Order: sequence, then structure tokens, then C-alpha cells
Amino acid sequence: MVLYEFIKGTVEFICSEYIVIENNGIGFQIATPNPFVYSNKVNSHVTIYIYQYVREDIIALFGFETREEKKLFTKLLNVSGIGPKGALAIIASGEVQQVIYAIENEDEGFLMKFPGVGKKTARQMILDLKGKLKNIVPDYFPNLFNVDEIPNPIQASGVAFEEAILALKVLGYSEKEIKRVSPELKKESLSTDQYIKKALQRLLK
Repeated sequence: MVLYEFIKGTVEFICSEYIVIENNGIGFQIATPNPFVYSNKVNSHVTIYIYQYVREDIIALFGFETREEKKLFTKLLNVSGIGPKGALAIIASGEVQQVIYAIENEDEGFLMKFPGVGKKTARQMILDLKGKLKNIVPDYFPNLFNVDEIPNPIQASGVAFEEAILALKVLGYSEKEIKRVSPELKKESLSTDQYIKKALQRLLK
């Protein structure tokens, strides 16, 4: 079986379910989380990270903008109850970092917001994936996967608060959204990870 890492080519066609990338005269039909991300890239050269999905009755290509998205997709496929379409919907609906943070913190409510994910599937995602996603985004939350770390109230300083704000920006939240929750957070003395968790709880309401 041929394994693909990525395809470089020209965006030739876009529809609601897939894009077509032309490479050396061949048009590759590639399902992506959100095809319309490429709406302003028609006739432009792009790099798509590829996962080849093979079953008895289907061979399909799934493509992603980043390696992180591709890695999370492959992990999600290992969860009972999640197929390729469900995994694509999860990636299309949320940032990779947000999904991982929700899994690590057992936030079933956040995971249940994705299409087709009920309480049972959310719980299965946590059981199957918690602690196994470190290699996807190791630099975003360096202490998130450290099970031995015990939050220390003394860590709650201006530094901890600023680190939390930077993490929220990495997650894709706007200045306006962050300013909305900042006053409440400043009233508390927390560790960086606790600040992040509190902020996400408020932002996702």
C-alpha cells in the first residue's frame, strides 16, 4: 500500500465535501475538514497533509492544512464510535489545541458540542486518548501532560496570569474575548493551568 505524507499541487476545484488538487496532470479528490478554507486559493499552489483511508469498500484521501490536524485525525479514528466523517467534523468545528485541552481535562461538555458526539462518545474519547496526545502539540501546554504536577497557589502571580493569556491567544481567542473574562480571572490566585481552565469555562458558555 502506498502511504502519502503530503501532496503539493494546484487547487482546481472546491465543493462542500472535498477539494481537487492537480499534481502532474492528475486530479486528487481530497476530503478536508473545511473545503472553503481554500476558496481564495483556487489556481494557487498549496501543500496538503494526506491520510489515506482504506477499507474493503472504500479508498479515500483526507487532507489537512497542518501535520497537527492530521495527527489528531488519526488518533480520533482509533476511538470506538468515531469514523472519518466524525473525525473531520471535530477538527472542522474546533482548534486542535482546544480539543486536546478538553480531552486532557475530561471536559465532556465541550466535546459533546461537536456533531455526532454524545456523552458516551465523549467519554470514550477521554478514556482512549487522555495522556496520548502529547506529541501533537508538545509546545503549547508544557505542563498539561505532567500527571505529577500539583497546582501550587504560590504560582498564581502576574507571571501565571500572563502565561494563561498567551495560551488563550494561541488557542485562537480574540483580544475582545480575552478582555471579557480577564477581570474575573484577576480576582483569583491560581496557577497558569487553572487560569486557562477557568477562562475556557467562561469562554465556552
